[in-house]
Amino acid sequence: MTKPVGLAASAAPEGSSASAGTAALLQVEDLVVEFRTGRNRVQAVSGVSFSVAPGETLGLVGESGCGKSTTGRAIVQVERPTSGAVRFEGRDLTRLRSAELRRVRTKLQMIFQDPISSLNPRRRVRDIVAEPLAIWGRGTPEERRQQADAMLESVGIDPLAAGDRRPLEFSGGQCQRISIARALMADPSMLICDEPVSALDVSVQAQIVNLLADLRQRFGLTMVFIAHDLAVVKNVSDRVAVMYLGKLVELAPSDALYATPAHPYTEALLASIPEPDPSATRHHRALAGELPSPLDPPSGCRFRTRCPYAQPVCAAEEPPLTEVRPGHRVACHFPLAASAAS
Repeated sequence: MTKPVGLAASAAPEGSSASAGTAALLQVEDLVVEFRTGRNRVQAVSGVSFSVAPGETLGLVGESGCGKSTTGRAIVQVERPTSGAVRFEGRDLTRLRSAELRRVRTKLQMIFQDPISSLNPRRRVRDIVAEPLAIWGRGTPEERRQQADAMLESVGIDPLAAGDRRPLEFSGGQCQRISIARALMADPSMLICDEPVSALDVSVQAQIVNLLADLRQRFGLTMVFIAHDLAVVKNVSDRVAVMYLGKLVELAPSDALYATPAHPYTEALLASIPEPDPSATRHHRALAGELPSPLDPPSGCRFRTRCPYAQPVCAAEEPPLTEVRPGHRVACHFPLAASAAS
């Protein structure tokens, strides 16, 4: 599958917008999310910062348990952050009261990982898709019906055949299309896609990714696309942010990150992508070892216990997110990009 045509990859430094001279639509600043587990507290997200420009798609990747889905849920305030700021269209969502946050959420919608569970099994598909309009009292019942049918058509669902049926009568891929249609009914400017294809067959994954790319251009959407599959993220993202154990370890334009990863963890993730050619030579090291417990993360660099390049300084000091090339940032004392250039 070829990469959908989209905006040019970003080369802006972190903290600014992805496109020079364009204000960021979303700014996440030093985001921290903690959960209580018995007598302990686990920090699922630890000081994550990034920005997303209007019309851009940012891929957020990492192993299960790295905090990427929690980051997505914290952006829309499903999980309230412990600290930090989430600025959407210039407003800090963490400081908004419930009624005000509810209004802002119409412009910031989320697509969930399990499409079947995210739909009410007792309601008919047309009513599910029209529900955002009904909640906000937009239009007459007939107008809402017409808009729901038009949106179902735009995501590849025949409203005449599907409108009066219920979610359990559809496949996972069809349910995800219905979920996308529902999210778009409120006319959002941004979608948070929380692993929207991980529960689907490979052939259906490609269809949903291409659908999102098409809708992005048609409706002028901005996206944060969360996934653990780097092959999927590459095909849909302008930039990619890599997370490990609650931390952001690398952020770069998509093509640059896949061609020359600067963090050993990113290198290992790339090595884990299946290669269709058995005779092809792999240029990246595979990832070894177990993910440390987030209850007691390693000191210094959290990846050091699995890193083949670790040195004593990696245990003593946490590496800051530093620019190694224009628009390419990495949190590593010995970035691969620097060693490759020397």
